[in-house]
Amino acid sequence: MTRFLQASVPLSLSSLSKRLSLSSSTRLQLRSFCCKMSSDSPPLTHSITLPSQLTEPVEIVAAPNISHSEFRSAIDSSLFKQWLKNMESENGVLYGGALSLRRVLIQGVDMFGKRIGFLKFVADVFDKETGKKVRIPVGRVILELPAGMLDDDKGNFLGTAIREVEEETGICLKQEDMVDLTAFLDQSTGGRIFPSPGGCDEEISLFLYRGQVNKEIIEQLQGKETGLREHGELIKVCVVPYEKLWCMTADAKVLAAIALYEMAKKEGLLPHLKA
Repeated sequence: MTRFLQASVPLSLSSLSKRLSLSSSTRLQLRSFCCKMSSDSPPLTHSITLPSQLTEPVEIVAAPNISHSEFRSAIDSSLFKQWLKNMESENGVLYGGALSLRRVLIQGVDMFGKRIGFLKFVADVFDKETGKKVRIPVGRVILELPAGMLDDDKGNFLGTAIREVEEETGICLKQEDMVDLTAFLDQSTGGRIFPSPGGCDEEISLFLYRGQVNKEIIEQLQGKETGLREHGELIKVCVVPYEKLWCMTADAKVLAAIALYEMAKKEGLLPHLKA
């Protein structure tokens, strides 16, 4: 069974989704929501009611550095509305009622002319059963590689990847069994990939592990709930046949890993698989 592992350097304001299950349907439903602007200032506040939680209004709050026009632009932006639509879709995190969105803090609004280029906010989403806060960057469930961020600038990419795989899947790996796929890139690249070089300077390394796994282990992994709940991770392991992986995920890390693996294999760069 082939697995790809990833670790990233936190050089930008990016966040990584930590949800590894898939919905059988990806159809999005357009839903309306009602809003009411308060007159209290400061701070600037706004209230919305979502169809999935009619009795629990969501409070939108502006950080002190956000102006009234920026706050209004953020709420009216297609970026924010799309995120809400993701949350309410059939594979969104609010679908089914297990989670609740209570508050959104708008922290940053970067304008590109008359439109918003980047919108930074913190969403308070809670698991109703445990009462714990969970992270929901894209707003919906997504199939993603095990991933993590270095603890500091001197952190080890490989060590971080191995740690994250154990935390997020329960699988323990050894450093000598890992292959750095990004190390096959030309030296001019620095041996890292930039998922969005036009928008941020996040660097990523991708690692490959190959090994034999019996059917019983695969069955035990499928659907296993993992992750650090105290850190807001909401993870369910999903074992996917490699030949189907490319069309089952929107995660750019997965697609980059597949491309690097296939080209490295074609060029004969991969070390021989240990018996």
